[in-house]
Amino acid sequence: MSLYFAYVMIGLAIAMPVGAITVEMTKQGFKNGFMHGWAVGLGGMTIDLALIIALYLGVAQFLSLSYIQLPLWLIGAAFLFVLAFDSIKNADKDIALAGEKANKSFLSTYRNGLLVAVSPGNLVFWISVFGAVLADSYSGKGAHQFLIVALGILSGILLHDIGLLTIVSLSRKVMNRTMIKWTSIIAGVLLFGFGCYFIYEFIHDLKALI
Repeated sequence: MSLYFAYVMIGLAIAMPVGAITVEMTKQGFKNGFMHGWAVGLGGMTIDLALIIALYLGVAQFLSLSYIQLPLWLIGAAFLFVLAFDSIKNADKDIALAGEKANKSFLSTYRNGLLVAVSPGNLVFWISVFGAVLADSYSGKGAHQFLIVALGILSGILLHDIGLLTIVSLSRKVMNRTMIKWTSIIAGVLLFGFGCYFIYEFIHDLKALI
């Protein structure tokens, strides 16, 4: 249990920095409520879980190859640009104030979480930082400890998502449509910025290869 709770805290620390998933999750939380914001977080955690399984099966070496990561930068940037455009274009649409029924489906916001999480930044992080932690735990006491560490980190990320969305839900009660609209526009600009960063990383890695 001490090992589990230690990695719950690490999971919280991992989730704290503001990234593309946090931005999309906050936007959906303001526009459509707690469950839709959480759907984005669950989409992100689905990719995290898939990467844990990949690391467990030894796929990390394949994913860390430069010619595999290069196209992923472009794919990730494309997804973020699409989400950014949609966030700005439809900033005043699909807004459900507190107490109103959301017009957007749970599945569509879950899909957004999947798209944002499929990015090289996320892959590289799990392969390098998290992969090293899991590899160490696996070599130490086998699969049992590996699973405890993985479960602890995922639990920490889940706690962060619930805490963030609780704050968003409470703030949403005092916000009007105009305020939520501008929240969506700001989120779109931030997502576009993350997309530009991915393009920069693609060019940087391409130059390194050449």
